[in-house]
Amino acid sequence: MTAAAGDVVEGLGPTARVYQALRADILAGRIAPGSRLGFAALVERYDCSIGAIREALQRLGEQELVIAEPKRGFRVVDISPDDLNDLTEARCEIEVLALRYAVNRGNLEWESKVVAAHHRMERTPMFAPTDPDRFNDEWVLAHAEFHQALLDGCSNRRILATASALRDSAELYRQWSAPQHDRNRDIAAEHRAILDAAVGRDADLACELLTAHIQRTTNALLSSSD
Repeated sequence: MTAAAGDVVEGLGPTARVYQALRADILAGRIAPGSRLGFAALVERYDCSIGAIREALQRLGEQELVIAEPKRGFRVVDISPDDLNDLTEARCEIEVLALRYAVNRGNLEWESKVVAAHHRMERTPMFAPTDPDRFNDEWVLAHAEFHQALLDGCSNRRILATASALRDSAELYRQWSAPQHDRNRDIAAEHRAILDAAVGRDADLACELLTAHIQRTTNALLSSSD
């Protein structure tokens, strides 16, 4: 059984245990993007039944982490450099535009929510305590809430909805960036700088910083896929 499987909560049933362990291994990159997921190998890896593997794969398929191919079984979804570049370009246009609207139009309540979301994220460990190749699930949630709070000051609902959908599409890529994370990169400082620029109402600087923040993660993933 993998180390990740040992990280799940005690008392879970076999399907839930295998689901959590397999999901953690995929998101941490221990099972590479595009890899075939043979039942025999998974049964041995997670010391479980074929039924538990089948149910776990079905749940992961619903989350679009794995793909079922007729007569070929399951595989992990691929990282596509072209898709990642397209996604990054769209985010740097639309998500950054939403931030500009938020900085220019957000009220005091928006500022307070952004500051509170940043505080929670800053106080939450980034990496899983028992698995340094995987982002801490609580930090992932806090990180998503901080970035969403930044955008929520945008009064144009269509721009906001599109920007939020793009962030959701990027989540899998963000999760996969964890093993390639440059430990010399100070992500906390990047977030702090974005926060300070946003609540300081410096829209140009906030947008510049967010663009660089998005692009750095993309560059890390692209360099790892070469």
